[in-house]
Amino acid sequence: MRRLSEKILQIPASATIEITDKARRMKAEGKDVISLSIGEPDFDTPAHITEACIEALKCGKTHYEASQGLFELREAISDKLKRENSITADPSEIVVACGAKNNISEAMEACLNPGDEVLILDPSWVSYEPAVLMAGGKPIHNSLNQKDFQADDTILEKVSKNTKMLVFNTPSNPTGAVLNRDSVTLLKDICEDNDIIALSDEIYEKLIYDKEHISIASMGDMHERTITINGFSKAYAMTGWRLGYAHAPLEITKAMTKVQQHTISHPASFAMWGGVAALKGDQTCVENMRQEFDRRRRYLTGALSDMGYKTAPADGAFYAFVKVDGDDMEICNEWLEKALVAATPGTAFNASGWIRISYAAGMDTLKEAVRRIDKIK
Repeated sequence: MRRLSEKILQIPASATIEITDKARRMKAEGKDVISLSIGEPDFDTPAHITEACIEALKCGKTHYEASQGLFELREAISDKLKRENSITADPSEIVVACGAKNNISEAMEACLNPGDEVLILDPSWVSYEPAVLMAGGKPIHNSLNQKDFQADDTILEKVSKNTKMLVFNTPSNPTGAVLNRDSVTLLKDICEDNDIIALSDEIYEKLIYDKEHISIASMGDMHERTITINGFSKAYAMTGWRLGYAHAPLEITKAMTKVQQHTISHPASFAMWGGVAALKGDQTCVENMRQEFDRRRRYLTGALSDMGYKTAPADGAFYAFVKVDGDDMEICNEWLEKALVAATPGTAFNASGWIRISYAAGMDTLKEAVRRIDKIK
């Protein structure tokens, strides 16, 4: 008896989680593994956010909320988008979900029909393609220019009459590159000229170093065809809270809400009060984390350069994307088994020959990891 879905069988497991799980198994065996393979801030959630959640629990805010998410949180998100991203956003156009990943999946389910093509700009986060496949769409990949990881006219070669959506991430996971104004303008023009929905993943927008963040929904009439994805995991060190949000035209948010009503209902009510506190509270905590990430970034990219490695422009997020000579999967396994350093192969991001190193770790840990990698190089 064939018990499993063919659709699910064709989807590979997450390579980022697989390498992390292997590192954990080795740690459980007593090996001193340094894990730089997962995209998670190593800071605690700021105290005023956790206190808001605890207070919500104490006050009995533990019941069902609106399927789109707590109104007070959607209102705070609306204010944030207007103030920081120049996006006019009504609370009715916002869906709060269990993490940005959940929002992305809902957006795909809401928009895609069988045979619809989704153009994904590579290197790309590991879950974009599976989300497309699970929604019945067809993923089409196009590589960014590997000189500076910006968009260029080669994207037009992949656009067809079946292209429904364009997916991109700035700042980028895995590269750390930030799309410049020329790149975002090019993507805007492609979407407008070909009636394509833009899905702009901006989860790392607050972790940028000496560059500007540009939300495509703020340009021209793109708010009418853009799904902006964001959340709390990276900027506020709230990965385990599972709290993300999407802004889109009302017809899309209504469809996403329908998906949410029949799946998760809504995120945890008390967690959403933590989200309100995050957006409305003092943002010094975010800037302090950004500055510490910047300090680590400058150290790690400099150390890698000293060892002879080329890295992608590390202008945002908390990753160094490293060019390697040889099979990136084999090199990652060698680093893990011989140097006891876990990193993620670029193949997981549709970029063979590269390795992603997360610098969401303390400086002493990064220095020891560099020493170990250099020793086996």
